[in-house]
Amino acid sequence: MAETKITKTPAKTSTKGATTKSTRPKKAAPKKTAATARPADEAKTRFNAALEEAKAGAAALRAEAGDRAGEYRNQARSKGDEFLDEARAYGEKAKHRAGDLAVDAKSATSDGIASIGKVIADTAPQIDERLGEQYGDYARKASRSLAETSAKLDAKSVEELGEDAREFVRKSPGTAIGIAAVAGYLLARLFRGSSK
Repeated sequence: MAETKITKTPAKTSTKGATTKSTRPKKAAPKKTAATARPADEAKTRFNAALEEAKAGAAALRAEAGDRAGEYRNQARSKGDEFLDEARAYGEKAKHRAGDLAVDAKSATSDGIASIGKVIADTAPQIDERLGEQYGDYARKASRSLAETSAKLDAKSVEELGEDAREFVRKSPGTAIGIAAVAGYLLARLFRGSSK
């Protein structure tokens, strides 16, 4: 069986009672003339120009802000370097001043020990008379010991004394604590007595 193709043709409608379309040409939209097209194009052009100008202004502000930020960063870095240099200079001055004070304190301590030794040596004959020769000999030994200590103290630098003190504390920390406590007590009594 062969298939047959059926094609449909559109049915014709009757023209009775139906409205007919006029065959008049459609009215065309008014053509834009130069006068009517000009304000819209001009407004668009102005808007685009303003937009471009705003973009250029924003880019210029961004560039200026970047430049200023760079300048401020450089100024801050420069000031920081200046402050660091000043701090180093003050640190060096303080270090030298502390060294000078330590040398002065060493000299004063050495002189004080020597003075105490001399006073004890001067009083040894009186001790001999009052308490006996044996106690006078103790005073002379103490005087010689103080003089030797004073000479050793003069001979050493502040750095050597500091190292000796650290070594002493490492070897016998209990004794070092006791000496520090006694020295602190004596200094407190000395300053309390001088403030009255």
